[in-house]
Amino acid sequence: MRAAPGALALLLLAGCGSAPSASPTGPSSSGTSTSASPSTTPTGPSSATTPSSATTAPARPSARVLRTLATGLDVPWGLALRPDGTLLVSTRDDATLHSVDLTSGKFSTVGHVPGAVSNVDQGGEGGLLGIALSPTYADDHRVYAYYSTASDNRIAWSSDARTWHVILSGIPRGVHHNGGRIAFGPDGMLYAGTGEAGDPALAQSPSSLGGKILRMTPAGKPASGNPDPESVVLTSGHRNVQGLAFDAAGRLWASEFGNHVADELNWIRAGRNYGWPVIEGRSSDDRYTDPIVQWGTDVDSPSGIAIASGAVWMAALRGERLWRIGLDGTTAEKPVAFLKGDYGRLRSVLALDEHTLVVTTSNRDGRATPGARDDRLLLVKVS
Repeated sequence: MRAAPGALALLLLAGCGSAPSASPTGPSSSGTSTSASPSTTPTGPSSATTPSSATTAPARPSARVLRTLATGLDVPWGLALRPDGTLLVSTRDDATLHSVDLTSGKFSTVGHVPGAVSNVDQGGEGGLLGIALSPTYADDHRVYAYYSTASDNRIAWSSDARTWHVILSGIPRGVHHNGGRIAFGPDGMLYAGTGEAGDPALAQSPSSLGGKILRMTPAGKPASGNPDPESVVLTSGHRNVQGLAFDAAGRLWASEFGNHVADELNWIRAGRNYGWPVIEGRSSDDRYTDPIVQWGTDVDSPSGIAIASGAVWMAALRGERLWRIGLDGTTAEKPVAFLKGDYGRLRSVLALDEHTLVVTTSNRDGRATPGARDDRLLLVKVS
């Protein structure tokens, strides 16, 4: 694997979280078309204000690739920005952590996760998945990782990327639907999106960690305020959650793979049931919480998400595009697609600041010649 020359020539902001704008710019007519029409579910009237001058046109959203940061990767999956401005990257199939210097482009191997097992030979989705930095990383240097073993999915931390300490095990593992995204929230708790491992009934089972969003302390214990004080489960009824992001108000957003009907963007609220496998997408059954936005599965298959420049930016695998979903609180604009088909399948998104994203491709699995190491990191400018 090698880094591309002349990586990032931008001044990075210290925080990698970002906030939705109070006045979204509105849907784009920039010429980036979609092959299906995603639909939104407004949760209330928009609070966006009308420009005072009739001659002032709203800014059009945009997304363009500035450069390729690195190539030749084994399915780059997890992304985290360290305080020194270097990017930490996990690669799924070889269970390796890498460091990328965004100024010089220097690329190096940091360590591995022993016991992480990929089922790449089966065309599966297990391996080293999401990563997150401890809220006190400057002091403890802890990196958290979500990974697959031969029998389950686990979450562990390490301060040296060599010795790992498991804080949670027993998350169901399958060839498909392993979830895998983790993120620390503004409350200092660790959140994880899991999948139902190909057994839909697990999503509704109170005794299973599969098909859930979990909330735990940094030590892996149930967090105070969870619906069940003895459980790490925050929400249930999920098929496969691979995207988590917090907005400036502390709201949690999650992307979810559908089956044949609808992929989803959900606003996550404690104790809610999001319906799978009883329902997929919206329904009239008030026992279940509807998505804020849903798509046809042919144009999405959503994995990672990030919030920047007033919007959720969502990587699409099967859809091979980067979706922008403008937000005004919990009201969503009509999604707009960028990079459609330009880089193949897109896996993960990290906001470096309000206008700069890192996006990973995921072409090794399901698209490229088996064994081809062709995946890359892209630096994307958005507005």
